[in-house]
Amino acid sequence: MPTSSELTVDQVVDRLTQLQGTLPAADGVRVFNGMYLTVTELIRDRLATGYFDDRPGVARLDSVFAGRYLAAVDAVASGRAPNPCWRPLFELRGHPGIHPLQFALAGMNAHIEFDLPLSVLQVCRESDRTPQQVEADYNRINDLLAQVEARVREELLPEPVELRVADPLLHVVGVWSIDRAREAAWATVLGIWELAGVPFAAQAVTSALDGSVGMVSRALLTPLDGSGTRPTT
Repeated sequence: MPTSSELTVDQVVDRLTQLQGTLPAADGVRVFNGMYLTVTELIRDRLATGYFDDRPGVARLDSVFAGRYLAAVDAVASGRAPNPCWRPLFELRGHPGIHPLQFALAGMNAHIEFDLPLSVLQVCRESDRTPQQVEADYNRINDLLAQVEARVREELLPEPVELRVADPLLHVVGVWSIDRAREAAWATVLGIWELAGVPFAAQAVTSALDGSVGMVSRALLTPLDGSGTRPTT
């Protein structure tokens, strides 16, 4: 059986679909998984068109990218700890005081700000290409991520009439932006790429990023104590 990073795009869609059908409705991981399934289906559909410049390269990137999330899923299922960036989501996945939108954004934070740059770097090394040579398709993938993130915010955020300016939910989810996240991810790609000749420094940066991204996810998952925004079961 292929490892998570060796799956085809169709196999990734199948795996995410299977997970979506087995995770409990109130599971915070299920919220992120459903959103990520939508993103992957969009990438699969665009691969059948002329949307991407390098279709084989994007298919490989999608496989490596998804594989990092699926590795976290598999680690937790086997009783092991996932990478620090994923730990808050998996540790707090069943907390009743956390709104579904918080779970979605915490998952995106881990996947975009840590998994995505490392996936881009891996694919660049495998294909002997520079980050600049894959930047156009990177931006196209990010455009799809942004489309889905906007849709999820619209679907999960309560109606404005139900929210006050100082509502805790607005405060928590307002600290994270997909535009800033993808800019930070690309800066990480360029920074670590330039450290290729200094592996201990590259590893130190990667390790520190893993932990700092996890800290942001934990902040995004702050349980709500405001009125009207806490999810009901």
